[in-house]
Amino acid sequence: MQPGRAPVSEAHYDRVAIITGADSGIGKATAVTLAEQGFDVGITFHCDDVGAQQTVHEILAHGRRAAVRRHDLTDPVTASEAVDELADELGGLGILVNNAGTGSSTPLLEMDFSEWRSVLSVDLDGAFLCSQRAARRMVERGAGGRIVNVTSVHEEYPRVGAGPYCAAKGGLRLLSRVLALELSSHGITVNTVAPGEIATPMTGQHDRPPRPGTRPGYPLDRPGDAREVASAIAFLASPAASYITGASLFVDGALGLMGPQAAGALTSPDWREG
Repeated sequence: MQPGRAPVSEAHYDRVAIITGADSGIGKATAVTLAEQGFDVGITFHCDDVGAQQTVHEILAHGRRAAVRRHDLTDPVTASEAVDELADELGGLGILVNNAGTGSSTPLLEMDFSEWRSVLSVDLDGAFLCSQRAARRMVERGAGGRIVNVTSVHEEYPRVGAGPYCAAKGGLRLLSRVLALELSSHGITVNTVAPGEIATPMTGQHDRPPRPGTRPGYPLDRPGDAREVASAIAFLASPAASYITGASLFVDGALGLMGPQAAGALTSPDWREG
């Protein structure tokens, strides 16, 4: 490369994105952000048809095409077919964002296997099968692509009562890294975005800007906004991130840095109860 010249981007992927779990929260914010950036967007949802249609409305308002499918990732083999259906309807696939997820609050010693498997099916098996379908299309197309998997700070840090969720998100981080290696020769990057507490319906909050000063134990003393996570996803999905793959981008207000600091401030053993 000649001095002073930037590398030529290898990203010529289709201007079509698919986001799973885009009826609210991070998925919805990501769908709208990518539509603003000129992508046609396919979305999936589990049960909130009204929320999904609101997302579609906002995509269309930005002058982009939209397609929607319902899917239930507790049956991940069947549900992953939505990736091909959406790609066929929109005429391509350049970006996949695996955002759909679920969790549990049952201690491991009290958990039955069906609950364990249900969380793993949605959070890990579903992401694997959707990534596999998307990557096969991207490889066949030969124009590169982006896969961004939404994990959590719990891809790295444990939480009492969230055993299968933590196991799935940690597994998804390493799955993403193996995919990054295996797909690198095809110009496909694979990364994870690891949110902390984000003000979304999944955390029992509304899709509205969180108030500063409401989380004194966090270095940035508030929950995150779904649009802040969407911006990180959009960056990793962009040509600007063409030399980033196999990475985890934490969007957590430095919550993950607080382990020893926060532990020293605890005055009660109540944390053991979840």
